[in-house]
Amino acid sequence: MKSTILIILLTVSGFYAAMNPPVSFEEKEGMILDAVVRFMDAYHFSPETINDEYSQKAFDLYIDYIDNGKRFLTQEEVDQLKAYENKIDDEVNLRSFEFFEKSMTILEPAHERARNIFNELIEQDVDLNAGGSIQMNPDKREFAQDEEALRGRWKKMLTYDLIDRVNDKLEDQKKKAEKKEVEADPNAEETINLSKATEAEVKEEEEAPKTLEEMKAKAKEEMKESYEKWFESMDKLRRSDRFETYINTLTHLFDPHSDYFNPKEKQDFDIRMGGKLEGIGARLSPDGEWTKVVEIIPGGPAWKGKELEQNDLIQTVRQDEDEEALNIQGMRLDDVVQHIRGKKGTVVHLTVKKTDGTTKTIRIERDEVIIDEGFAKSLILDVPEVIENIGYIKLPRFYDSFEGKVGNSCAKDVAAEIEKLKANNVNGVILDLRNNGGGSLRDVVTMSGLFIEKGPIVQVKPRGRPAYVYDDKDKTAQYQGPLIVMVNQFSASASEILAAALQDYNRAIIVGSNSTFGKGTVQRFVNLDEAFKGEDKFKPLGNLKITMQKFYRVNGGSTQLKGVTPDIVLPNNYHYIETGEKDYEYPMEWTEIDPVEFDQSIYIVENMDAIKANSNERVNASEDFKMVLKNASRLKNVREDTEYPLELDAFSSKINERKIAAEEFDSLYERKIDGLAVHNLPEDMTTLENDESKKARNDEWMEDVNNDFYLEEVMFIMRDMIKMNN
Repeated sequence: MKSTILIILLTVSGFYAAMNPPVSFEEKEGMILDAVVRFMDAYHFSPETINDEYSQKAFDLYIDYIDNGKRFLTQEEVDQLKAYENKIDDEVNLRSFEFFEKSMTILEPAHERARNIFNELIEQDVDLNAGGSIQMNPDKREFAQDEEALRGRWKKMLTYDLIDRVNDKLEDQKKKAEKKEVEADPNAEETINLSKATEAEVKEEEEAPKTLEEMKAKAKEEMKESYEKWFESMDKLRRSDRFETYINTLTHLFDPHSDYFNPKEKQDFDIRMGGKLEGIGARLSPDGEWTKVVEIIPGGPAWKGKELEQNDLIQTVRQDEDEEALNIQGMRLDDVVQHIRGKKGTVVHLTVKKTDGTTKTIRIERDEVIIDEGFAKSLILDVPEVIENIGYIKLPRFYDSFEGKVGNSCAKDVAAEIEKLKANNVNGVILDLRNNGGGSLRDVVTMSGLFIEKGPIVQVKPRGRPAYVYDDKDKTAQYQGPLIVMVNQFSASASEILAAALQDYNRAIIVGSNSTFGKGTVQRFVNLDEAFKGEDKFKPLGNLKITMQKFYRVNGGSTQLKGVTPDIVLPNNYHYIETGEKDYEYPMEWTEIDPVEFDQSIYIVENMDAIKANSNERVNASEDFKMVLKNASRLKNVREDTEYPLELDAFSSKINERKIAAEEFDSLYERKIDGLAVHNLPEDMTTLENDESKKARNDEWMEDVNNDFYLEEVMFIMRDMIKMNN
């Protein structure tokens, strides 16, 4: 009987296999490419002509994507691929993959060769005083000419890594020795609470000092483990991962925001947009070989820690219970996420490279993301005898009803905060959009309308058609008094729409960094399955996020690339560093269209030149802002100084000089502002008193506000605004 059943099952299985043969990846890839090319050509705001010029740019960008660090391919191998430099356009039009296939045949053995070179070199003695130097900015390096030169590059990289690790161990040992001296000094003011030390820390304190050779040996062990995990992660890269890199090379030549999403990535995107957040509270994206932090989620553990920042590049991940960190360079994003995510209460250590070129290890305790920290909230600020009773609204993002509770809307929430402030008879309102990356277009239009009677807010132009206007149709203005909008270089998209509209209407003073982010484009998703009827065996094919429209100000200018230039510029740490949309490869250009008619009579900002002159005088005399500019200059120099000596003492000296220089600014943003009084609204006190965790978060927020000397200057601007407009 069992054999009969088995025969039946085998027969059915054979029949099913014959009727449903395995899907050929070549066919599926061809369908994805075909759909991507057709949709980009049909819907993209500014479609590219697929010609030789496009092909050359695609070649350069793809090579950069697959070997950004120039540590795998030799110039000889790049030259082999260069034979296709003017043929990629032909292949795209023919839906063929000869160039992609050739790159795969070269790249995979190149990875294995790099592993072999590492395994060979790590067993050799590494001279910590070899001399010479290494360039750590890949953009300033050329590809190694041949395998011998590549081996030389790897030797330099491993020497640098070993020197860096040994230097860290020397610094740690020095700190421990200093700590023991303090403990042994009966007159020392500093005391050590050993009861709080972990067993591992106590054991570490009891260990005898290590010799240089012992540190070197330990560092080598760490390197072996770290690099082996890195190579293993690259072994796990699938053909589909490489294929998606190739497809996104083709889409990113149109603009940096048009991307292919495989079905899992699209699902993850929908979850993120739905507000279901977990882990450390940061959104990540691939950036060449690295993983970049693209957003810090308000209320999450990373946001609370204040150390992880947007645009940080994550280099290693270490769990609290592990001794060694995992090098995530070149690792799949979803694998990186799995290493960073974890249960509430567990700890992860991230080593990140900052935008200024410095490296920092950040400890983050995982927790649930408190969604309400991303919502609008308000305070009342006073500078006694200078300016009093000013409403302050913080809006971390433009959320919509699909996030959090049903019916939640940032426009409704800001309107509610305004009503509470009006009930407290505030003399002016500050709307803080710093670090607000944007969101709901519908809500930004409604929110802008809270401050004017009615009229156009933003123009949205599709490809090849006239722009259509999003209007505030409500004839009432909920708030009619003095208004200042705060922005910075990370205020993007919807934040820029609101700031631009209120600036054009001369309704508010915009205060912030040199400019906002400069993202003036609109993306929409299209399902690639819609390109083919039937063919269900190949589906799902994934989704394509396409830039279909551009935002334009009511005055006809665009926020794209240029962003919004504030009326009053307050310097910050990025004052001399280029950030935002203009820092991308192949951003869409700035353009302008015809303006639309607009006016308002609610509140007209007058005497802007005098208000600006007063602010400039205060900023120029401010020790805080002098320190900001000094720090900004330091960060620019650090970012540009990317060559390091391969000699331990010289390396230690360079790193130590940087640390000493950085220490001058450690407390820059920690000074409590004298005279600035921060109050919760009476209407919020009952909720805060009945929720201990919410009260703790509120207290922390109020302390941050009290240390914010940018707000102090904005309060002075508000004082001048009120005086000069009465």
